[in-house]
Amino acid sequence: MIELKKQSLSESFSVYFDKRMLRILLLGAISGFPWVLIGSSLSLWLKEEGLSRSTIGWAGLIFGVYAFNYLWAPLIDRIQIPILTKKLGHRRAWIVLMQIAILLCLIVWSYINPTENLALLITIGLIIAIASATQDITVDALRIEQIGESEGNSMAAGAAMAVVGWWTGYKLGGVIALFTAEYFQNIGIANYWQTTFLILGIVIILMNIGLMFVHEPVLTERQSKQRETDELIENKLGSKNIITSLTAWVTGTIGGPIISFFKKNGFSIAVGILSFVFLFKIGEAFLGRMSIVFYKEIGFSKGDIAIYSKTLGWITTVIFTLLGGLFVIRSGVLKAMFLAGITMALTNLLFTALAWSGKSELLFAVAVIFDDIAAAFATVAFVAFISLLVDRTYTATQYALLASIGTAGRTTLASSSGALVDWLNGDWGTFFILTAVMVIPSLICLWFIKDKLKLGEK
Repeated sequence: MIELKKQSLSESFSVYFDKRMLRILLLGAISGFPWVLIGSSLSLWLKEEGLSRSTIGWAGLIFGVYAFNYLWAPLIDRIQIPILTKKLGHRRAWIVLMQIAILLCLIVWSYINPTENLALLITIGLIIAIASATQDITVDALRIEQIGESEGNSMAAGAAMAVVGWWTGYKLGGVIALFTAEYFQNIGIANYWQTTFLILGIVIILMNIGLMFVHEPVLTERQSKQRETDELIENKLGSKNIITSLTAWVTGTIGGPIISFFKKNGFSIAVGILSFVFLFKIGEAFLGRMSIVFYKEIGFSKGDIAIYSKTLGWITTVIFTLLGGLFVIRSGVLKAMFLAGITMALTNLLFTALAWSGKSELLFAVAVIFDDIAAAFATVAFVAFISLLVDRTYTATQYALLASIGTAGRTTLASSSGALVDWLNGDWGTFFILTAVMVIPSLICLWFIKDKLKLGEK
């Protein structure tokens, strides 16, 4: 069990100066950047090509891939990439392979006209999402494996740095995308979004260079434990041959992480954890999926969105993620989760005020700042929460399972966000009120299991 001990404020903050935190920051940025491509950039590209809100919303179904990456996570825990694994290590080899796939997809996107080849465009977006979701499996595993199992404070700080890194990749990537697209549009380039994606490909290359400086621990104990599970299953199957060995490997790869999770927590608590994880960020996802469409409809330019939502939002996110990490260290994960949920709900109501008041740069800035504060605080608490639950024998698989279930609520349900706005006849104010209400079921779920969770809180 991991103990999160009380410390002085300076002692708590000093954990951020560990050199491992810089590596985790980069890993977070690598994970967050692809969301720029298939999130705000794709949404605005389709909006400016004249496609409807419903179409843009349903295009978000490609994010549903993140909800199911746990299905192939066991394979990523076990399968090694020829040549790359020996050169780079197990985790880094998978990351580089997926980055190459994303880069190739951006090149293809640069040749597509959305109105003529929407199906092809969405298909390429789906491939990016699959590569990104696969990458996330090993990025999260490598991030967790940077920290020892007994380093509770470092785990919480690492969660904060991962969130800072993710939002850095997402927000600053968004700034690059928006300003680049606007620049190309202003100088008269017709296919300015397609050209922008080539520039974003350069960012992918730079991230791969930075990845070479991230140390990958060699966890021989993980491999030996996995082999022990395989041998145990094989012995129960009786005779040893190619078929029983293959059956044991497949069963151990797929079933081992799930059995370990339920055995560690107990069936009822495990179900409670999974329910909470699924429900927690649904409201935030509904808001996030439609936010850039909302900004555009009430009159903000790409430059305005880049400054207020991306640049200003990134600064706010960095500061309050680090502060959120300190709060988790000093007060515990559960208190942070409850406070984060309440804060998310309240800040969503600021967008209702913005919708009802019309275009207001001041209110826009306030809404974005407080929304990013809430999102940063919620994300660092959430990442710390599920990081403390994983078994190091199955790091990638169990974290992917929990993260995927959280993503399932955010992506599969939030894909109907555009349809919901249309059903409300464009009543953005009511839409944002509904997103605030969506957090309540998750907090009720957490309340029922809070006393039975073993996270080392006092």
